[in-house]
Amino acid sequence: MKRSVVLKVVTDFCMTAVLIVLMTYELVGQAVHEWLGLFLFVLFILHHIWNRKWIENIFKRRYTLFSILQTTFVICVFIAMLGSVLSGVILSRHALAFLPITGGRSFARKLHMVSAYWGFTFLSLHLGVHWNRVMGMVKKHLKKTPVVHIWILRIAAFLAAAYGAYAFVKRGIGEYMILKNQFVFFDFDEPLAFFLADYTAVLALFVWCGHYLSRWAKFQKKKELL
Repeated sequence: MKRSVVLKVVTDFCMTAVLIVLMTYELVGQAVHEWLGLFLFVLFILHHIWNRKWIENIFKRRYTLFSILQTTFVICVFIAMLGSVLSGVILSRHALAFLPITGGRSFARKLHMVSAYWGFTFLSLHLGVHWNRVMGMVKKHLKKTPVVHIWILRIAAFLAAAYGAYAFVKRGIGEYMILKNQFVFFDFDEPLAFFLADYTAVLALFVWCGHYLSRWAKFQKKKELL
């Protein structure tokens, strides 16, 4: 595997892992949350450096339904990240406490919540759009996979997505996304592993949705060519 590909894979894997841990917020402590947020921002910049050719051609490519879908998710992720960074700087009490920023904390807290949950959603969808590429890299390092194993993996993915839909409702994530509930509830008696498992399942849900949305978009293009 090329060095550039390895860097992309490692960066994207770290972004995904850090993103899930960031959703724990109070469960890992404010200081840890802030430093992880800064780390995610650095990874976000690196991700765009590794993919700069795609960005350079954003106004040059011929857009299909798939590329429109892909670009829309990228723009939404960028907006959510921008909101998270700006609000995070205002709210910081540890990593960036040296900055002479006062006021605006009430608005920043709401902006941070909306940006975090929508960013989590769109980053997951973005990952789902590129899931075929992930699977392609895996297949290169594996022998021919029996059809029955492929169907087992598909069923497992569906079940993970189904539980993710349940966890989405159980954790009230939809209410946080539209600020119906402006305060995130954390059960400090709950094992951290359970919280992480639920949010990983929610991520799997949106990855699954993004994957099949991209397949649908590509299928529409094939229909036009027939």
